[in-house]
Amino acid sequence: MTVRHRLLAVLVAALWGGNFLAIHVGLEHFPPLFLAGLRMLVLAVPTLLFVPRPQVPLKWLVGYGIGFGTIQFVFLFVAMDVGMPTGLASLVLQASAPFTVLLGALFLRERLSPRQAVGIALAMLGLAAIAVSRAQAAAVLPVLLTLCGALGWAFGNLCSRLAAPPKPMQLTLWMCVVPPIPLFAASLFSEGPTAGLTSLRAAFSVDGLPGFAALLYLSVFATVIGSGIWTWLMRRYPAGVVAPYSLLVPVVGIALAAVVLGERPTVTELVSAVVIVGGVLLGTPRPARTAPTEVVGTERAALSS
Repeated sequence: MTVRHRLLAVLVAALWGGNFLAIHVGLEHFPPLFLAGLRMLVLAVPTLLFVPRPQVPLKWLVGYGIGFGTIQFVFLFVAMDVGMPTGLASLVLQASAPFTVLLGALFLRERLSPRQAVGIALAMLGLAAIAVSRAQAAAVLPVLLTLCGALGWAFGNLCSRLAAPPKPMQLTLWMCVVPPIPLFAASLFSEGPTAGLTSLRAAFSVDGLPGFAALLYLSVFATVIGSGIWTWLMRRYPAGVVAPYSLLVPVVGIALAAVVLGERPTVTELVSAVVIVGGVLLGTPRPARTAPTEVVGTERAALSS
């Protein structure tokens, strides 16, 4: 990866780290499944009206929407609603990184270099240390639910890569068209027909402004900008190269939870965060010597062949 692309991956990690604080605020104003559906609906409507459908196989578009946009957020939002701490959620969800690498090895036959394997192992060691230090902060069920969300994210990563979109932002936006129906159906079944509408009306009051701002952040910054950049990177590089950067998300998430919500990290967590950053940097292959314009030209030639 080039330096510019590394910085883009770090930017996505920062946006997604703030995502958990926004979810925390949003869940104070909306039921979890309704919030997840509303997040996607805000983007799905203008996408259907103004954005051409990406020229990718329908199965990968639907798979991306189900994995990344539906399964991930159903389990994550419910987990946080039933007691998963914000900082710990940002940590456990990053199990999507090794899940993505594993799925890439199984289904795409992508191989890890020894350097990548060591880096990912170090990052996972840091995650394990933080998980042990926070083990008293959450019951087993919220942790298991968050891990299910991580598996959905990994499945979506693979589908977005297999889709190979010529315009990644179109794929990101059209991914949002898939989740609203299953999410609102799940909300109707488990939360009732009035809970979501009542919370939506309240969002347009002064007291509801934080919930409205959280929804805006979740929809625009975390989904359109963050996922759009992530999809572009997944299209350009193997899953095992991009996925480790998601391990930076809990560093941002835990820091924001500490500053805003008072969830104070321990010394072990701070040291582990440094180990995670080092592991991500070590697990990323060195930038290729090929000039960026040559890489793009090679990519276009491969696509046209």
